[in-house]
Amino acid sequence: MSVAARLAAYYFAYFAYVGAFMPYFPLYLASRGLDAVEISLVVSLPQWVRVFAPSLWGWLADRSGALRGIVVFASLALVLGWCVLPLAEGASAIAATVAVMSILSAGAMPLVEAIALSHAARTRGGYGPIRLWGSVGFIVVVAGAGVWLDWRPAGDLSMLLPGLAVASLVASFALPPVARTAPAEAARRGAVRGAGLAALLAAGFCMAVAHGALYAFYTLYLRDEGYSGTTIGALWTLGVLAEIGVFLYLRALLRRFALSAILLASFVAAALRFAAIGALGGSLAVLAVAQLLHAMTFGAHHSASVAAVQRLVPEGARARGQALYASLSNGAGGAAGAVLAGWSWDAFGHGQAFLFSAAAALIGALFVPRLRRAGI
Repeated sequence: MSVAARLAAYYFAYFAYVGAFMPYFPLYLASRGLDAVEISLVVSLPQWVRVFAPSLWGWLADRSGALRGIVVFASLALVLGWCVLPLAEGASAIAATVAVMSILSAGAMPLVEAIALSHAARTRGGYGPIRLWGSVGFIVVVAGAGVWLDWRPAGDLSMLLPGLAVASLVASFALPPVARTAPAEAARRGAVRGAGLAALLAAGFCMAVAHGALYAFYTLYLRDEGYSGTTIGALWTLGVLAEIGVFLYLRALLRRFALSAILLASFVAAALRFAAIGALGGSLAVLAVAQLLHAMTFGAHHSASVAAVQRLVPEGARARGQALYASLSNGAGGAAGAVLAGWSWDAFGHGQAFLFSAAAALIGALFVPRLRRAGI
């Protein structure tokens, strides 16, 4: 099996797990008796963990060169965590279990991103054709689980999620090794471009905050609006289909537009998307159009951001660079977004949570000009 196929297999398996976890884990927590605030706090824990844990794993990976070994360990920790979670009683025990499994598994995706981007740079094969298989895995499971939950109780996710975690563990053993770059050689290949990296992290933080309500409460919001599990799954699937379109044409997109231009368009799209969801959630047509904007708010934004990290950070520190991005943007931003969503959900109502998301996206757009000045 080629290196690209092995990477694609891991992306498929990992995001198949995410396809069940991200949209439906809040339903599982609700079935365990947690209220909205408790759900938002538990859902935010993986993001809070990503504030520090990926950077630690990235530092260890760059020091040891054992990127694949760390990913295998992280995948195993996820499986073991799901063996324990159904036994946890009460919100505190559930939160503690989620926190530990999140710390131990947090290194997986940033390190796989570093491996995939390194492979794409060496072979000129492109990141998009590899990464799109993660979106395919997400679609397969998010759609199937939506139909499944029309017939099965949410508590049965405790059987589905461990099985998907095992699949990602199996795929992790096939990941390719990465040649270690000596520190002295890495130093000669460039230095961190601090101002641009700071702007990128701040912008990424805001985009993650903007997605907080989507990832924590979108499924619950749609259920409260009267949509069936099948329809909810179809809406999630529509967003990821749009995302796949971006990955298919990513090389052409990156050749035609500067990364800063792609990022600015993604923030404008996010503001429109979340404002529409919050104000017009009763319209299935509006929700469908809003989900198509996922192509920009995740697909284009994520691709441009990880490419910018590769440009801003020297070769010998790229595992740490991708981990730092995951920590300070997706981690801190995702956690803050989930907490903001839970607070606004209870204090102002369901729609208002998504309007706060739109405001966060507009704030993120303010950092893009600094990226343009940094040559991104």
